[in-house]
Amino acid sequence: MPRNSNAEKERDDYVPNPCEEPKEKEEQTDEKLDQINEAGSIITCHKDKIIHCLTIIGQVEGHYLLPRETKTTKYEHIIPLLVSIEEDDRIDGLLILLNTVGGDVEAGLAIAEVISGMKKPTVSIVLGGGHSIGIPLAVSAKKSFIAKSASMTVHPVRTTGLTLGVPQTFEYFRRMQDRITNFVVENSSVSRERYAQLVLNTGELVMDVGTILDGERAVSEGLIDEVGTVSDAIAALYDMIEENSDKEK
Repeated sequence: MPRNSNAEKERDDYVPNPCEEPKEKEEQTDEKLDQINEAGSIITCHKDKIIHCLTIIGQVEGHYLLPRETKTTKYEHIIPLLVSIEEDDRIDGLLILLNTVGGDVEAGLAIAEVISGMKKPTVSIVLGGGHSIGIPLAVSAKKSFIAKSASMTVHPVRTTGLTLGVPQTFEYFRRMQDRITNFVVENSSVSRERYAQLVLNTGELVMDVGTILDGERAVSEGLIDEVGTVSDAIAALYDMIEENSDKEK
C-alpha cells in the first residue's frame, strides 16, 4: 500500500511526502518555504527514506516571552512537533541542527527528554554553538556530531532577577544543576566527576565559572560522539535507518 493514500490527503494534518511523484517546481518550493517559516524544519527524502530536519536556534524560550527582537526556539512548538515525528510512520529519522546560546533550563530539559525517549533514529549536530542548556539538547540524540569550528560552554545554573540569599535558594540551584548533570552523564560518555570539573572551572571565563569547549575538545571530553559536517550527520542518520530496517525484517 502506498505511504500516502487519498484518505490521508484529505486529513487536515496531512504532511506532503517528498518521495511522492514530483510536483511542479514552484509548488514544491512554496511548500518547503512554508515548513521552514512556520516551524524551522523541513522534511526531505533520499532513496525512499524520509527524514525530518529540525533546527534549534537562538535562545530556548520557556514560560516567559522573550523580546521580539530575540531569536528564539519555543518549547511549546517543538515538543508537539517531536511527538508528531515519533508517531508518523512515514518519517524514518530525525536530524537536529543546533546553534543555540541556551535559555530556559526546564524548557530545554523537557525538549531533551522527549528527544532521548524517541524510538526513531535521531542524530544531532552542533553548528556555531551549543551552549548552556544546548548541551543536554545535543547529547539527547542517539548519535551526536559537532562542527570543528563550533563551541560549547559548560557552566553552572544561573538566574536573573530577585534572589533570596537563604539556604533553600542554594539547595534549589544544586538540585537543578544535578538534574542537568544527570541527564548529560546518562546520555554521553563524560564522567560525573569530569563534568563537575568543567562546570566549576574558574580559569577560563572572566565573568563566570565554567569551560569553553571547541569541537575537538568536546569529543575528547566525551560530551559529543564525533567531529563532522552536516553531510556526515546525514550519512550517519541514514545508516541508522538502514540498521533499523534490517532489524525489523
